[in-house]
Order: sequence, then C-alpha cells, then structure tokens
Amino acid sequence: MRGLLQPMHLLIILGIVLIIFGPGKLPELGSSIGKAIKGFKKSMEEKEHVPEETTGTNKIEYT
Repeated sequence: MRGLLQPMHLLIILGIVLIIFGPGKLPELGSSIGKAIKGFKKSMEEKEHVPEETTGTNKIEYT
C-alpha cells in the first residue's frame, strides 16, 4: 500500500459523497467550505497584525 489518498480512493470517497448529498447540494457544500476556509485565513492574518494599542496593558498616567 503506497498511500491513503490514491486516485481510486478519492474516486470512491467522491462517489459516497455524491450519493449522500446528491448532485444538487455539492456546489452549495463546496461554496460553504470555501467561505469557511477564507474566513479562517482572514482571521489568522488579522491575529498576526494586531495593533500594539490593543496588545499592551492598560497604563494609567498620573499628571
């Protein structure tokens, strides 16, 4: 056995998904998964670029 995701295995998985969800639901399912991945990537990028104003501790200046 060379690997888990051989082309024949992927065709079998695709066939099972097609039977379960039907051909009408596949575009909607793919779109939902794409939006979820895009949202996840966007949130990861926003987390990396957090402004320093929000990451610092609350400092009180006395004058």
